[in-house]
Amino acid sequence: MDVSVVIPTCNRPDLASRAVRSALAQTHRDLEVIVVIDGPDDATGTALKEIGDDRLRVLTLPVRGKAPNARNQGVKAAQGQWVALLDDDDEWMPGKIEAQLALAATAGKASPIVATRMISRTPRADTVMPRRLPEAGEPLSEYLTVRRGLFYGDGFIQTSTIMAPTELLRRVPFTVGLRRQQELDWTLRALQHDDVELLYAPDALVLWHQDENRDRISLHNPWQEQLAWVRASRHLFTPRAYAAVTMSVISSMAAPTRDPKVFRELLSEARTHGKPGPIDYMTFLQIWALPPNVRHRVRDLVVGGKKKAHA
Repeated sequence: MDVSVVIPTCNRPDLASRAVRSALAQTHRDLEVIVVIDGPDDATGTALKEIGDDRLRVLTLPVRGKAPNARNQGVKAAQGQWVALLDDDDEWMPGKIEAQLALAATAGKASPIVATRMISRTPRADTVMPRRLPEAGEPLSEYLTVRRGLFYGDGFIQTSTIMAPTELLRRVPFTVGLRRQQELDWTLRALQHDDVELLYAPDALVLWHQDENRDRISLHNPWQEQLAWVRASRHLFTPRAYAAVTMSVISSMAAPTRDPKVFRELLSEARTHGKPGPIDYMTFLQIWALPPNVRHRVRDLVVGGKKKAHA
């Protein structure tokens, strides 16, 4: 096989089985699927045995170490030249890997990160993300963080869209212990290497399920941990991008505190070490003024399309 699919999971047998089936249903058949069960989990192991495909391998870790560590362990076990990452609650369209391999063949550098667009599905709407692809010469830290609208960003990358050389993922592993912004952190660190570039397939080839009735990492708000991360990672961002990520991403996690001291701390961080633009100030103020559920509904209304019955 030339592609290894790595799926970390824990205690979500139905979701993991759905993700595995979408990987095994790819039009590109020459692949293996490695499910990394993050700690003892008999139910998931039993569910995966029922799939009955010899391309499926299951690796059970002795103790739980969370998704970044599970991805790293899966990459270590990979036999393919490429690794494609898939979160256990997402699905792929059948032509995803085929499209990414075709795009990888056009790369100008030895170690391309090949991403795709995706459909973000909430109970209210389907939204294609990213809304646009990077412009020529645009700093990628700005593409991935700077907003052009109050309720949404234009650039985006998500774990389930990423395919990269196995060697690159071993050279630049995921940061263990980081709960949010794992793919942003990994992508920007990988792009520090001269042989790496970021390519996007223009079609939406991933279905990102943002179910609101279950626990998801993206619902956690470890703003203090994330602020420490962004401070330690300042070298990865332009000043414009640093201000944007502080005033949008970190602020959206911190705003539920309604703490004026936190408001001032984040504003000072962005102004002292970054270069905020007018949209950053407006974004910052609306994040702190509106409850998260209101912002999410407005965002879906502004950028979302009619929800489809099926992927």
